[in-house]
Parts: sequence; C-alpha cells; structure tokens
Amino acid sequence: MKHLRQAIVGVDRELPLMNGGTAPYINFDNAASTPSLRRVLDRVNAFMDFYSSIHRGTGFKSRLSSEAYEACRRLAGDFVGADPEEYTVIFGKNATEAINKLSYRLRLSPEKVVIVSLLEHHSNDLPWRHQGRVLHAPVNRSDGKIDLEDLQSMIHEHEKDLALVAISGASNVTGHITPLREVGAMAHAAGALFMVDGAQLVPHKPVNMTADDIDFLTYSAHKMYAPFGTGVLVARRNLMSREIPPEYPGGGTVRCVSLTDVAWDDSPFRDESGSPNVVGAVALGEAIRFFQEVGFSRMEKIEHDLITRLLLGLARLPGVEIYGNPDPFDLDQRLGVVPFNLGDIPHALLAAVLAYEYGIGVRNGCFCAHPYIKCLLGIEGEAEKRLGEKIRRNDRRDLPGAVRISFGFYNEAWEVDRLLGALEEIWEERSRLVQAYEVVARTGEYVPRGHEDDFSHWFEL
Repeated sequence: MKHLRQAIVGVDRELPLMNGGTAPYINFDNAASTPSLRRVLDRVNAFMDFYSSIHRGTGFKSRLSSEAYEACRRLAGDFVGADPEEYTVIFGKNATEAINKLSYRLRLSPEKVVIVSLLEHHSNDLPWRHQGRVLHAPVNRSDGKIDLEDLQSMIHEHEKDLALVAISGASNVTGHITPLREVGAMAHAAGALFMVDGAQLVPHKPVNMTADDIDFLTYSAHKMYAPFGTGVLVARRNLMSREIPPEYPGGGTVRCVSLTDVAWDDSPFRDESGSPNVVGAVALGEAIRFFQEVGFSRMEKIEHDLITRLLLGLARLPGVEIYGNPDPFDLDQRLGVVPFNLGDIPHALLAAVLAYEYGIGVRNGCFCAHPYIKCLLGIEGEAEKRLGEKIRRNDRRDLPGAVRISFGFYNEAWEVDRLLGALEEIWEERSRLVQAYEVVARTGEYVPRGHEDDFSHWFEL
C-alpha cells in the first residue's frame, strides 16, 4: 500500500488552511482527474531529450519519437482488448473530443435514433443531439442504475430507426457499472452499433472490446494518472467511413493534394490532424504499463475497502443522504464514487468548508450530468423549470447537486477517517457557516468572508 501511494506525485504535500496552518492535502476528486504517477512524469522527462515532430522527419529524434508514438498507440489498443487488424486507435485531447469525433464521423441522418441513458455525462449525450434523435433510457431513482428492462423495450420499440446505443461503462456520479455485454447484445440484436464511454470504467476495471463485442470505446489519460492531454477513441476500422472528410482537415490527414482535389489518408492519420501530442501519448503508454504491472485486482481491493469504510461511516452520521447504492458491502457493480448531501447544508458550502478548513478536495454540483442529478434529487416539472430560468440569468445560488467523494488507489483509510471527522464537526457547527461564508451568485461557489487566496508562495509563472 505504501509503495503504491508513493507512486503518486505530490501525494503528501502540505498545503495551507484558512486558519494559517497547513495540512497534508487529501484528494477525493479522482473521478474528475487523477494526479500524475511519478513514473509517468519521469518517463516524460526522459523522453524530452529525444522529442521531435513525428512521421515524416528523417532525423534520429524524429524516427525515435515516431516509434514511441506508434508503440503507445499499440499499447492503448491492446489495453482494452482491441485486435489491431479489426480496430483503429485514434489519439485526441480527451474522451469528450473522442466522442465528438465519433459523432461527426458516423454522420447520422436526422431520422436515425441514438439511445443513451439518463446517467450519462454530458459528453456522451450532447454530441449525439446533433446527429440523429436522442432518447434517454431511464434509471431507477432508488439506486441510480439503468433499468435494463426499460432499455430493452426502448430498443425494441425503435429498432427500425435505431443506429446506435451509447452508454457509459460506469457513472461518474454514483459509480454504477453498466453490464456491457448484456447491453451490447441488445444493441446488436436490433442491428444497431454499440459505443461505450469508458472514461470512468477503464481506469478501474479490465475492458475487452473483442470479448464484449464493443464497436467503439473512448477513454482518457487524465483519469489514469497521466494528465498530459491525451484521449483515446478505439473504433472498428470498417465503420470509420472514408467517404466523410475529417472534421479538422489539414496537415497529416491526406495522401495527396492538388488545387482541385484531395485524397484523404486512412484512419488513424486522417483523424489526427496537425502535430500530435506525442508527449501525452508517451505519458499514457507509461500509465498503461503501470496498470498492467500492478493489476486491477490489487487496486480494486484498496478502493473497495475505502468504499466500505466511507459508507459505514456516513451511515453513522446524522443528516447524511446518499445517492445511488448505499450498501457498504455490495461492491461488485460499483466504483469508488459516492455522492451525498448533509442535511440542509448547501452542497457548495459543504465542499468549501472541507477545502478551506480541512484541506480536503472534493467535487460538488451536478458533475456534468444535470439530468441524472435532477432525477436522483427528485427535481422535475415546475421546480426544474424555475431553476433553469434562474441559472440562465447567471444566478447559480440554488444550483442543485451533491458532494462527491471519488477514490484513487493511493487514498488511505486515515483520509476517510479525517473526512468523517470533518463532516461530524461541520454538522455540529453548521449554524456558524452562514455567517462565515458568502456565496458568489454567478458561480454558486462559497468563499470565506474576507479571504483572498495567495498562490504566489506555492506556484506562479
């Protein structure tokens, strides 16, 4: 355990508290982005001596960089069980860009139906709204899970026009894991394609695209301890039409160009216009090697222990409402992600107090999944409409949401205990918080009255 914790850059860094002291920073916001692995940073630094533009340079550094980039592409496909003869691996800047790229490349006609679920991150919902008619499969409000019977009925009802079923492998809000093989079989039985947003799932569970019959998969390096700007789209080669021009035409996308004609290159090159992020690919490749060496089972055991400890602790605190599955021992189909609220304390205020007074970093709000959060909170009808109108006026003081705890393999039991102790103290002192903090209407964030951050002692350009 200590060995794995020390694999993280900055893990025991003491950072300032509002009272003028310092404390070891606790990061419980891993579902948003993970810190860097030390070996990833070291590999990037070692590579920089040889960094060069790739693919058409004849110099030694260019040849070396080209080989490193393509080696990382092979690693990225192999990591998710993608046969290189059947699948192409395309690098971009993150999973959101990868999904947008796929939506563009599939170019669905307006009458075609795309089924997503209500638990989707906006990145696997909004891009499809411009490429066909999007329908949202419902979830069970009690536990936040996709209702598979309703999904099957929806697929059957729209079978004639159904082009794609696009589902998150795991929710970034509740950690619920989707049974991919089952959902993929439903989609393919209806003649539709099957796409998985793996941004949350791939860093925590093994994925095999061939075994699970997945047509498209996206994932992101910044959630895999390699935050250097790389995302991945893995797609069946025969489904990436050569008839559709790249959405970003330019250098690296062509075979030849005349004044009147263009011959586009094959994928992945036509889909990686301009100078690729070679450094980001190297970072991802090293992170994948780490995952392969350590193994998911070891990391999963750590995260399961932390979930159980957290959920047992939350159950003992007054005022806590957990969204999703609250069972501390039902761990097979969930990740280490727990959203909750504490009584009538606004989620943004609770997150601010944890940060400023205890040095605990969490995330709060709707987590780029507004429909899902509103479903879990029971916000609908006129209440949802009034909230929307207020937010459109740039007033986010009543923004609905929750506080989210999300674990990485490097988190430890003492950090969970410190969080639980902080929540207990905050609950007992909740009456003072309204006077101690003020809310910024435009952002919905709470800040201590009279406090100003000074980062210059810690870092500045």
